[in-house]
Amino acid sequence: MTTTKPTTKYEVMFPETSKVPVKSWTRGVPFNDNAREQLLNLAQMPFIHKWVAAMPDVHLGRGATIGSVIPTIGAVIPAAVGVDLGCGMMAAKTTLRATDLPDNLAAMRSAIERVVPHGRSKKLRGSRDKGAWSEIPADVSAAWAPLADGFARLVEKHPFLKKTNNIHHLGTLGTGNHFVEVCLDENDDVWVMLHSGSRGVGNAIGTHFIQEAKKDMERWFIHLPDKELAYIPQGSDKFAQYTAAVAWAQDFARINREVMMQRTLEAISAVMPMPFKADVEAVNCHHNYISPEKHYDENVWVTRKGAVSAKKGEMGIIPGSMGAKSFIVRGLGNEESFCSCSHGAGRVMSRTQAKKEVSMEEHLKAVEGVECRKDIGVLDETPSAYKPIEKVMEAQDDLVEIMHTLKQVVCVKG
Repeated sequence: MTTTKPTTKYEVMFPETSKVPVKSWTRGVPFNDNAREQLLNLAQMPFIHKWVAAMPDVHLGRGATIGSVIPTIGAVIPAAVGVDLGCGMMAAKTTLRATDLPDNLAAMRSAIERVVPHGRSKKLRGSRDKGAWSEIPADVSAAWAPLADGFARLVEKHPFLKKTNNIHHLGTLGTGNHFVEVCLDENDDVWVMLHSGSRGVGNAIGTHFIQEAKKDMERWFIHLPDKELAYIPQGSDKFAQYTAAVAWAQDFARINREVMMQRTLEAISAVMPMPFKADVEAVNCHHNYISPEKHYDENVWVTRKGAVSAKKGEMGIIPGSMGAKSFIVRGLGNEESFCSCSHGAGRVMSRTQAKKEVSMEEHLKAVEGVECRKDIGVLDETPSAYKPIEKVMEAQDDLVEIMHTLKQVVCVKG
């Protein structure tokens, strides 16, 4: 049996009006003008290698467009990387089957919520943030050990980091679109999937270097199409500091997901009547990060802002919304996208817009059959606030192949 290689799906944007073009995998999905304008600004930067790649989940971000792949030579743009450094996904396939799960999954959701801090409390004097640890559990302390020396070196150079939420956020979920889910695949096998990043300490690192880059642009009288595109030149001491700090935050994010995954599996085990394993298959991938790579015979820094590495044979995760399908994928190694794919469905409504335009009745219908929060506090995460995930996948079938299709039955959100 022979297979036909999928035809290339990208469209070339701004071939004559920017320093480099944008190759956009957005056929059949919404693509707002404000995101186009951001991409045009990004394509004006003098150190972009070849072109910018826009993924089908592309939408407005801070400075750089979410759902973009930005290869650079000689500089990086901190705001393009963002502040949730190393944010990404982890998924594990278990030996459980759909028929093993209880009819009522409320106890399972409650068990997960008890062991994985999530959300955030308003800061009141003497009160504890429910999304952070007040006392560090033994497993979190052990997970922090390989991060401790690197953090000490960061604090030497940047003392303000000592007062951030660092170890107190390790093994915690956060808010917004971060989640823990129990899912069923196309064969009714049970998976656990989660989404989170480097939490408070990563935010502090990202915010600090974004501000430092902006100050340098002002100091050097450098005019930018958008001040959020302030950059740090390679070879400078600040560049070395930034890349080291981001690398540490990416390690924190990966370990953060590993701790939550282990705790989630233990919580599920506590409410299930039979033993199970979860080492059948696992994926752990970033989608907000920088990576030194070689593309078109050049050593470059690839910034994936809301994008996933999809090298030939590489496994990845593309989640939908809290009421839609998600996908375990395998990369096709398409160099035109710098071996990348989308990181999810991508928003079509801002959080404020979703709260104004989507009724609770519409939201409840969209998440029917999912054991999850069903209150106004998660209305900004309603499925209709996102692009249709099936269309997103169709637009990038030359970037990845689908290995498993997942549908959540339990969803924990902050």
